[in-house]
Amino acid sequence: MFFRHVRHIIAFSLLATLAGCMSLGSHESVEGHGDQGLWSQHKQQLTQLDGWQINGKVGIRAPKDSGSATLFWLQRQEYYDIRLSGPLGRGAARLTGRPGNASLEVAGQGRFVAASPEELLGEQLGWSLPVSHLVWWVRGLPAPDSKSRVSLNTDSRLANLEQDGWKIEYLSYVEQNGYWLPERVKLHGPDLDVTLVVKDWQPRQLGQ
Repeated sequence: MFFRHVRHIIAFSLLATLAGCMSLGSHESVEGHGDQGLWSQHKQQLTQLDGWQINGKVGIRAPKDSGSATLFWLQRQEYYDIRLSGPLGRGAARLTGRPGNASLEVAGQGRFVAASPEELLGEQLGWSLPVSHLVWWVRGLPAPDSKSRVSLNTDSRLANLEQDGWKIEYLSYVEQNGYWLPERVKLHGPDLDVTLVVKDWQPRQLGQ
């Protein structure tokens, strides 16, 4: 009886240790009112979404610039084509590329290339905007390659996200083709605030 009790204690200790290791190794800390099982299902569905077309508006507030623009965003797996019309009085800007190769065209200024979209926007527009994370954030997901703090709403979708010095508020969602996707989002970063309003979501799953 004594040895059986000891074995139970040892087994419980091992399970507790393994559970601790799993939680320490996770990039994501989850809190809020939602159900974590439903959140996992929602994440899995949206992670498979690798193509979309977005039409909407974006407002940007930075130390030297403030203004709004119309937004067009075409995503085809790793390729992106993001167009801003009338941003901050600059006319039009178009950001295209894929990992390792980005191009920015600014009306009246020319075309610029760099290894990353973050580098281009920093050099040419003075914005510190994590475009590589936006591919995840715009779907209502934390980027998987860094630590994040997630707060769920009562529908088990993102209400708030903190990641890499940014705070993102998800104010409303819209259902399109079986996907629940962000409709109004506010992003607060170092010296930059962005408000995104999506008027038309066209999600697609391409990699099948």
